Amino acid sequence: MALFVLDTDHITLLQHGHPQIAERFIATPESDVAASIVTYEEQLRGRLAVIRQSKSPARLAVAYLRLREMQDFFCAIRLLDFDAKAVSIYETLRQTHRGLGAMDLRIAATTLAAGGILVTRNTRDFASINDLSLEDWSAS
Repeated sequence: MALFVLDTDHITLLQHGHPQIAERFIATPESDVAASIVTYEEQLRGRLAVIRQSKSPARLAVAYLRLREMQDFFCAIRLLDFDAKAVSIYETLRQTHRGLGAMDLRIAATTLAAGGILVTRNTRDFASINDLSLEDWSAS
């Protein structure tokens, strides 16, 4: 079976109940879906920034609730490590794809290291990476 690696944008859309992504996610066996630890880092940084910037007790409470929901989500999905193989691929990608951001390259490297298919709406940027298979679950 294929391994579908959801990028940060797809994870965020899934968490917000995007209908096409949620339908595809539910229809795909749990063992065939994953996220990169890099996506976890991106979401964690965002959640912590919202906590730091919260000006009212009510917003702070909501920010911590969203942090808990994020944690629960990532406990329920397979996380792929940014391991030695991914690091090696990332270093190569950094040299050949200087126009892409570091986090995108790390997610791509993690996906390539796992032999997965990257699920993303950002096909324009990721399409330039050789051997990286792409799908967009948000398209109807």
